[in-house]
Amino acid sequence: MSAGTLNISEIFHSIQGESSFSGWPCAFIRLAGCGHGCFGCDTVYAERDGVTLEVGEIMQQVLAFRAPFIEVTGGEPLLQPAVHTLLRQLCDLDQKVLLETGGFLSVEGVDCRVHKIIDLKPPSSGVCDQNNPENIELALAAELPLRSAFEFKMVLAGRDDYEWATSLLDEYRLTDSFTIMMGVAFGKLDPAELAEWMLRDRLRARMQLQLHKYIWDPAMRGV
Repeated sequence: MSAGTLNISEIFHSIQGESSFSGWPCAFIRLAGCGHGCFGCDTVYAERDGVTLEVGEIMQQVLAFRAPFIEVTGGEPLLQPAVHTLLRQLCDLDQKVLLETGGFLSVEGVDCRVHKIIDLKPPSSGVCDQNNPENIELALAAELPLRSAFEFKMVLAGRDDYEWATSLLDEYRLTDSFTIMMGVAFGKLDPAELAEWMLRDRLRARMQLQLHKYIWDPAMRGV
């Protein structure tokens, strides 16, 4: 692909299901390709090649939704260098742009105007050792107001994941400076259990559910 094209899995209009923007109408650009093999991945179909589109064509399609937010996701969007062009040009049009990344690759170089939603993969994902610590370091090093453009998301499947998550939050004192979204892997952990743990520990994090999976069939694409 050229520097001005991206491999796209799907472009769609839906309700934002995760992150601090959950519940908002949002236009999504899902890039194809990842390769990290997380257990329980709910977008395995994005591993397959999609359609090659020019950045300008992608922007035309996504702007037609007239959504208050635009999210670039994957797959793993940071695998494709031209994503930086797309993000920058969307920001130049005064769009509110979100980037959701698996947390394996550094977000250094991402336009500072982009709100970065960074996954922190727990042990149940099978790829916990691939979390890129540079993303936490970049967030901690950012000065206000740029620090507010980072948030971290954890999707947990059980008690071991929760204990790992709280240990990591304590180690870096992430709840002092960032929005932390802590949710359950759909069908693997009872939301009531996670809520009880968070309340008992007085955890300064926001609980979330994968909202789109409760609105629509969990296997449905394009939502």
